[in-house]
Parts: sequence; structure tokens; C-alpha cells
Amino acid sequence: METKNKIALVTGGSRGLGKNTALKIASKGIDIILTYQSQKIEAENTVLELKNLGVNAVALQLNVADSKTFDSFFTDIQSTLVSVFNTDKFDFLINNAGIGIHASFAETTEEQFDNLVNIHFKGAFFLTQKALPLLRDGGAIINVSSGLARFATPGYAAYAAMKGAMETLTKYQAKELGVRGIRSNIIAPGAIETDFGNGLVRDNEQINEAIASQTALGRVGLPDDIGGVVAFMCTDDARWINAQRIEISGGMFL
Repeated sequence: METKNKIALVTGGSRGLGKNTALKIASKGIDIILTYQSQKIEAENTVLELKNLGVNAVALQLNVADSKTFDSFFTDIQSTLVSVFNTDKFDFLINNAGIGIHASFAETTEEQFDNLVNIHFKGAFFLTQKALPLLRDGGAIINVSSGLARFATPGYAAYAAMKGAMETLTKYQAKELGVRGIRSNIIAPGAIETDFGNGLVRDNEQINEAIASQTALGRVGLPDDIGGVVAFMCTDDARWINAQRIEISGGMFL
């Protein structure tokens, strides 16, 4: 039971950075399973774009904040792999889904904290764990951190702390899954112009200019700057990159 293409599962792949990542991975001839939380039409439109690139693609609903749904989600994945892709395994897991909450350390509520934990750390932790039986030996995990785990910008204490946890987890995944030939790496985007955090970087000219002035390459990042790196990590050219944090920020706050 073999498909001709490798397959990547991209969480939060219907818009923004996740959509760009899915399109860039597809351009490498890799089939795509993307997840969306609520924007079904947006997800289906992305699937059409992916199919126009000549790959097979499907969108499935998933709330990464609710780990109790993961078993049934992977039951869906299992049947989708057989019915849509004619295989029983996928090759790459990209833990991209996320939200932004801006609040100072002093004012962060327990509800905000729990929401960030559930999505950015607990969700990614257990989603990856549940994926292991379906993840092909020799495959790869690509987690997503943030430049905010390296430098401190007030207002992101909880968010950045979760990303720091993911960076540590990535090393443990690499160590423990290496016996199966599975690589685990983490990318750390800098500020990017997307609708993330209500489009704060994209839509606030003052913030955009301030970040650009602190970036070696003199501008804020775009989704196109990030997706191609993830796509590269899904190729055989990246086969010897493991347990690494790859910052993609244009040189922010050097």
C-alpha cells in the first residue's frame, strides 16, 4: 500500500503562515493533509490551490486545544490515508497551528495561560505523540517556535514560555525518535506580516517600522520568507539536520 508522493500533515494550514507552508511543501511534490479549526471554506479553497500545483490534498477539522479529540482525529487520518492517498502512513508532521495573546506578565490571566498551554505546548506534545504510529520511519517533525523565545519583547511572557518549552521538547523528540530515523527540528520565525495576533505587525505601521529598524535585512518578514524553509526541511537535502532551532527572522535584535 504505497502512494507515489510523500505526505505532510500541516496543522493550521488553511491560512497565513500555515497556508504558505503547505503551498511551498506541495511545490516539492509532497501531498498535503491540512487541518483547520473553523474556517472550512477557506480550508477547501486552499485544498483547491494545492491540487492546482499537481499534488493530492485534503482538509480535516481539528481543534489543537482539545487533546481529548486527538484519538478520533487520527482515526479519521488513518481512513483518509487509505481512501485518499492509498497508503497507511504519512511522512512529515508540521505543528504550525497557533494563536497570539498579547498581555504583560503582570496582567496575564489563568484562562489566557491555559489557552496558550493547550494550543502551543500540550496540544503539540500530545498530537505528536498520537501521530507516532502513523508517522513513517525516516520521516520528520517540524515544530514552530518564535524569535520571542530568544529575545524578550514585553507582552509575550506566556506565549514565549510555551515556545521555549517546545524548543526543549524538540531535542527530546530527536533523541528518542532517532532510533526510527525520525528527525525533529524547530523553526523560529521573527515578526511576520500575517493576520496572527489580529494583524498587529502587518497593520500597525509604527510597529512594522520599529521592527524593520531592528532587523539586519531592514524589513519585517513575510509568509514567503518562512514556508520555503519548512518545505526544505521536508526534503532529503535536510536529512542530516536534527534537533536544531532554525531562526528565520532576517536578523532581528542581533
